Amino acid sequence: MTRIQAVAPGATSEDTSTAALSAHTTRLARTYNQVHVPRKYVPGKRRFSVYWTWSYPWEANRDSSELDNRFSTMTEVRRVGWPNYESVEYSEKMFLQGIAGTLELFHLSLVSFQNLIGEVTGQPVAVYQRIDQAGQRLPIDERILADTDTLMVFGLDHMVTEQEASLDEIEALWNFLKREGTCLILGPHHDVGVSDNLKERQMEYAHHGDPLVPRQQRFGKYTRSVMKGLGVPVENRYGLRPATVDGTTRTVPLSLTKDLDTRGWMTDVTTFVFHMHLPHYAVTTDDLRAIHVLARQPIDVSKPHPFTEAGNREFNMFLWMPPSGDRAGDILLADSTIFTTLFGGDESLHRFWKNLATK
Repeated sequence: MTRIQAVAPGATSEDTSTAALSAHTTRLARTYNQVHVPRKYVPGKRRFSVYWTWSYPWEANRDSSELDNRFSTMTEVRRVGWPNYESVEYSEKMFLQGIAGTLELFHLSLVSFQNLIGEVTGQPVAVYQRIDQAGQRLPIDERILADTDTLMVFGLDHMVTEQEASLDEIEALWNFLKREGTCLILGPHHDVGVSDNLKERQMEYAHHGDPLVPRQQRFGKYTRSVMKGLGVPVENRYGLRPATVDGTTRTVPLSLTKDLDTRGWMTDVTTFVFHMHLPHYAVTTDDLRAIHVLARQPIDVSKPHPFTEAGNREFNMFLWMPPSGDRAGDILLADSTIFTTLFGGDESLHRFWKNLATK
C-alpha cells in the first residue's frame, strides 16, 4: 500500500488537506452509475482521461490477513496515520473501513488535479476504472479514446489480480497514438520485494520506512503488458525513498536533462512530491533516440537498498518517448502519486500539471 499522508489541524498550505478535498466535492452534486457524456474537441483545449487499471472488487476483497501484495485497510491507515483520520467523515458511519476505503482515498486525492486541469483546459477530466465497484468491466477502447487527447494509465493493480491488456486494447492504443496531438501517460507503480531473499526484502522495507507497505508489493501487470505491446523499453523496479531537505519532507531538486526536453515538459519544474517508495523506470534499450530520461530523483541513502548498494544515487522518474514513425503522439512515464494530493504538493508540482495540459 502506498503511504497515506493526511494533514492534521494546523498544517501548511503546501500539505495535502483531505478536509479541503471533502469540502470542495460538496460544492457540486456528485453523480455515480452514469454513462460518460462525450466531450467535444476544441483546438488547444486538451481532453484528459484517467484510467485506474485495477479490478476494484478483486483488490477490495483481498484477505486482510494476507501479509503481502494487497492494499492496506482503512483501519490500518487510521492506525498508522493517527489521529489524522479520526474525524466523522472517516468514521464507520461515513466511510468504508476496509481496503475499499483506501481505494476511495485515491479517488478523492485526484480531485485537485481534476480541478486544475479543468480550469486550464475548460474540459472536465474523465475517470475510468478497469473493473469498478459494481463489477462493470471497461477495457481501453473507443468508448474511452474517442474523446480523449491525453490518456493517463495509472498502474495500481497488484500483479496477483491478473490484469493484462488484450490485443484489442493494444491495437486501440496504437490507433489512438496515430492521431496528431495525442499523449499517453503510463504510471506503473513500485515493485517492492522481488527477491526471494527475505533479508533483502527486509532491507528494502527498512529503506523506505513505510509500515503500510508489506515486504512484497508488486504492482503493474497491466501497464507492463501495455509497455510490452507498444514497445516501450521500460521496466518499473523497486520502491525507492527520495532524498529530502534536512528536517522536512520536501524532496531535494530533481536532476534535469534540459537539453533533451525540447517540448518543455519540465519548464519551471524543480520538484515533484515526496513519496516514501517510488519506482525506478529502468530503460531497457541502448537506443538513446527512442526514449529520453528527463528527470532523475536523488535517493535517500541514509539506509541501504540493493539499488544503492550497486552504486546508484538517483532513479529515473520522468521519461519521454517523442513521436516516431507512425506514432504521432507522445508517450510519457510518470508515477501516479505525482498526480494525487495524498502526499502533498506545491507550485512546482502544479506547474508540471499545467505543462502537461499546454505543451
